Amino acid sequence: MELAITLDNRLAESLHRQLYEELRRAILAGRLKPGERVPSTRAMADSLGVSRATVTLSYEQLIAEGYLEAAIGSGTRVCVQLPDELLQSLPVKQLKAESFSLNGSKTPAIKLSAYGNYLDDSKPLEGIDPDLPISFKTGRPALEEFPMAEWRRLLLRHCRTSSARLLDYAPDMRGEPKLRAAICNYLGRSRAVRCSADQIIIINGSQQAIDLVTKILIERGDTVAVENPGYLGARRAFLAQGAKLVPIPVDESGIVVEKLESKAASQVKSVYVTPSHQFPTGTMLPLQRRLELLKWAERRGAVIIEDDYDSEFRFGSRPIPALQGLSEGKNVIYVGTFSKVLFPSLRIGYVVVPESLARVFTRARWIADRQTPTLEQLVLADFLNEGHLERHLRRMRTLYAKRRQALIRGLKLHFEDRVDVLGENAGMHLMVRLQTDFSDEDVVLRATEVGVGLLSARIYYLNDSRAGEFVFGYGGLSERRISEGIKRLGKALR
Repeated sequence: MELAITLDNRLAESLHRQLYEELRRAILAGRLKPGERVPSTRAMADSLGVSRATVTLSYEQLIAEGYLEAAIGSGTRVCVQLPDELLQSLPVKQLKAESFSLNGSKTPAIKLSAYGNYLDDSKPLEGIDPDLPISFKTGRPALEEFPMAEWRRLLLRHCRTSSARLLDYAPDMRGEPKLRAAICNYLGRSRAVRCSADQIIIINGSQQAIDLVTKILIERGDTVAVENPGYLGARRAFLAQGAKLVPIPVDESGIVVEKLESKAASQVKSVYVTPSHQFPTGTMLPLQRRLELLKWAERRGAVIIEDDYDSEFRFGSRPIPALQGLSEGKNVIYVGTFSKVLFPSLRIGYVVVPESLARVFTRARWIADRQTPTLEQLVLADFLNEGHLERHLRRMRTLYAKRRQALIRGLKLHFEDRVDVLGENAGMHLMVRLQTDFSDEDVVLRATEVGVGLLSARIYYLNDSRAGEFVFGYGGLSERRISEGIKRLGKALR
């Protein structure tokens, strides 16, 4: 182990005293933990380029004062229990604020950019306490049902090749050609997306795709239309770029296209939509409205950002072709991800862009973080090409349909006519409207007190939020736990 220690021969203070002070501060600040082993005197001397005697003097003083302890056969370690007077000798508050600059001057505050100031001032992304026994968290799939054996087999197949290419920088910044070709075939069959593999760029999840679109197409002060209520991650990305947002209402058929003709939306440059399963209401944009939206965008010269985050999960009806396919890819940027279809830690998503934008998106992808891990891309390509994805999706559709019905049954049982289920029979979450005398905050608090994690839909509205609307994610919960969660919630709100 090497320690970040700075010694200066130009100072009047001796080197062994400087080393003593550096180690003492590291122990008191917690950078060296109680019981942690410190380097041997020989290793420390070699690392710092000083004599072994210098290090020995420093260690002996620290041992004498109770900071370090030496034992034969186990080396020198930080004392497990430091005397109270040592802990009090340098207050924690002072340690955190101390700059340790050589000239003793104070370090000035770091000035943030406009983007940094926005993030610093904005509220954190709302979430549910992960430690609660039953959490209706959105976007979490049934991880226990993932075919890990097949994934492991494919992973080992590529690991056994021992190819150095897996460890190198990717030759193609757009992503592995094999995976892009597999995604192109998959999207053509399942979503009627019209594109070539050259128009597909692999990214680390749909959020990065939205971030890239924002940086490439939106200038500070540009107007962007968003669904209201709508996905918070996209809204935050647009605001961080300095965009002006125009909320477009959502009804039982999705975004109300005619509202894009209003005066407030007259300067709209882009519109962000989730047409196949609107987030969070769960509605589906019908074909007629899709065509109206495409005509509006063509007439205005606006870009449509289509987020198709979980269109694979529809129960009992066929999905309508993606906007991208209906428009022949002219003015639609299509975003998709495998994080919800497979598992969240698989940070692989994709963006399908018009041919004219492929080069600039590829360069922006490189600047963002070079590439997505090669090994995971190759494994996912085989997972698609060998049919494992489509078999997994068939199983998950059946499973999620049962879990959705269990949730609806529980709500009807415990809330009777005081609950309205919104949205289509699809996805991994549903939005409900509860008739209750409690405020949204009290509902969430009472749910937490009985071990149930729940999220109010209020955070997804840009302005005119409605009380009593809540979003229930059911993908990651068994039918038994769903029923138990609703039973607890019903008792908490009586």
